[in-house]
Amino acid sequence: MLTGKQKRYLRKTSHPLRPIFQVGKEGVNENMLIQINEALEKRELIKVNVLQNCPEDKDDVKEAILEGTEAELVQMLGNVITLYKLSAENKTIQLP
Repeated sequence: MLTGKQKRYLRKTSHPLRPIFQVGKEGVNENMLIQINEALEKRELIKVNVLQNCPEDKDDVKEAILEGTEAELVQMLGNVITLYKLSAENKTIQLP
């Protein structure tokens, strides 16, 4: 569980990042969760964009991704979800 101070630090760190995944008309599927997990292992901090044509509600998408990847929610701003998960091998972010 992230503290408020850690979330503020991660929000600041994630500001220049661009979303690397987009959830569209297919919604969240198993293949997408595997790819998000792999990206989190390499980067620790990623953004996911929920497109307008996604049939699911963005809160449902957020819950499905968090449940499927066991990541921490840093922020949900509009249609962009920022996720953090501590990497087992590629630890690059030092949390305060």
